[in-house]
Amino acid sequence: MRRRFISRSRALFLALGVIVIPLPALADGTSAGSVRVIDGDTIELGQEKIRLDGIDAPELAQSCKTSAGKTWPCGKASRRFLERLVEAGQVSCTGDQNDAYDRRIATCHVRGRNLNAEMIRSGHALAFRRYSTTYVMEEETAQLGQKGLWAGTFEAPWDYRAKKWQVASQAVPENCPIKGNISANGRIYHTPWSPHYNRTRINEAAGERWFCSEIEAIAAGWRPPE
Repeated sequence: MRRRFISRSRALFLALGVIVIPLPALADGTSAGSVRVIDGDTIELGQEKIRLDGIDAPELAQSCKTSAGKTWPCGKASRRFLERLVEAGQVSCTGDQNDAYDRRIATCHVRGRNLNAEMIRSGHALAFRRYSTTYVMEEETAQLGQKGLWAGTFEAPWDYRAKKWQVASQAVPENCPIKGNISANGRIYHTPWSPHYNRTRINEAAGERWFCSEIEAIAAGWRPPE
């Protein structure tokens, strides 16, 4: 079956590293606790941010199209679907590595259901094949059944981010488009695909600044929006 998402030129390849930080986990890398959904592939479990392993969901500001060509907020819909999944019971996550953004890379379950797999099966996220092929079969099933994103047309999240980065880089100093904002909520950085990116203004005289990567922003003491 022809892939239904719109392929873009070149995806942005951000360098990822492993950052070791103390984790509120058991010896086997398992943790459990209260949960808050940040987006369709990221949750906060207790005080720890968890990146669901092997999947990539639409960004919160991302829109997709139905088979009839109608635009719908697929990024927000993906988050809502994950919220419904975690409401079914206590969430437990297993994983012993962290990405460069201080998020644990993990597989999470609720009442025996694999949340990572459920997001793919429902068509609310894609298999993140660049890093894992674990959920390719689930994705193929969702595509054949025209579930979620597959019921219409969409950009893969990585292509969406790459396009936003390319456009934003052309209008900012030294092709460094990440906005390091300072507000009452602290030092927060906004990527070009952040919902609040366009409305955020940078005042360098007040200590605000531009960053060339999320890793650079985190190292300087900024954090992503919640």
